[in-house]
Amino acid sequence: MPNLHFTKRAIEAISPPKSGQVLYRDTTLRGFGLRVGSQSKVFFAEGQINRRTKRVSIGRADVLSVDVARKQALNILSDMALGTNVNEKKKRESLTFERAFDDFLKARDSLAATTVDHYRRAMTLYLADWRKKPLAEITRQMVLTRHQRLGKMHGEVTANNTLRQFRSVYNFTAAAHEEFPPNPVAILTQARAWYPEHRRRSVVTAHDLPAWWAGVMEEPEYSRDMLLIALFTGMRRSEISSLRWEYINLGEQALHIPKTKNGDPLDLPLSKFLVDLFRARRENGGGSPWVFPSTGRKGHIVETKKFTARVTERSGVQFTLHDLRRTFITVAESLDIPHYALKRLLNHRVGGDVTGGYIVIDAERLRVPVDAVAVRILELAHPEIGSE
Repeated sequence: MPNLHFTKRAIEAISPPKSGQVLYRDTTLRGFGLRVGSQSKVFFAEGQINRRTKRVSIGRADVLSVDVARKQALNILSDMALGTNVNEKKKRESLTFERAFDDFLKARDSLAATTVDHYRRAMTLYLADWRKKPLAEITRQMVLTRHQRLGKMHGEVTANNTLRQFRSVYNFTAAAHEEFPPNPVAILTQARAWYPEHRRRSVVTAHDLPAWWAGVMEEPEYSRDMLLIALFTGMRRSEISSLRWEYINLGEQALHIPKTKNGDPLDLPLSKFLVDLFRARRENGGGSPWVFPSTGRKGHIVETKKFTARVTERSGVQFTLHDLRRTFITVAESLDIPHYALKRLLNHRVGGDVTGGYIVIDAERLRVPVDAVAVRILELAHPEIGSE
């Protein structure tokens, strides 16, 4: 590697090699160099970090003067002496929130479609002005201010969820890059700024179920059936709205969803009530692959608030689709169904429960509990049936 006192004239006099590259060293500043190729001459700085040689490009010699390049090299070499990986620093400083977000979703390809939609909603609606910002430049104060603003304008739950999703993206990115700044969302914990959240515990009670049922029966068949499926299975709204006929086996009286919100499949036996409901829908389905088709972009029903509002007004029973999930499991628990079967019915993971990890509950073992819940729901909705 030739040594040379870098001056404008000396650099201009260097002839390009016939092939490959030649590296020149400056005799004035150790670690300052010039890479000469067939088409260009580029200044660089070279030093060691953790006993490993790192080389950082500074800029083309036909753009930067020798003095400017030498000053930049000195700064880079000073950072290296302090253990800073300058190449990693440059990557970090150029990595935008939008790029980090895209990388996060690519790596987490097991996320359910609804979860991805929630992340995209946070990105496009609530954090859109951060998209082009370098992720490492988003500060604790920016997070605190945004959290407070979202809480006032869009609700406290939305504010919490949005910043939790940002925190996940940031943590993923920081794990893949050296010396990334601490997650700025930590300020919400340190300042005790997270909004308190109270878990909803509302259900359609046994007392209200007859009125609710009567209100549902006045709905068009698509909304009526969707609400009934929610009540008789405890499935999530997104799982019901995106049901495909290929998931339903009427011959075996069973349902199989390959991937749900938590990434796991869902296998459930179907009660006679639901078998009859699905059979009627299929006969009148018009050949759509969706159980609940729609003319919208996704091809199936997405929004349910309008018809839940109609039933509420008609019946006087305030509820959400998730309340029906709680109603289902409340009825199941009242029948003394075993704890692990209850978790399986809701497709909840056993988590850290070691004993639960040894218990295998297949769909057929859930048939008796499913039938018992269906019978009890019908008894509660029609008290006269239970007295016959």
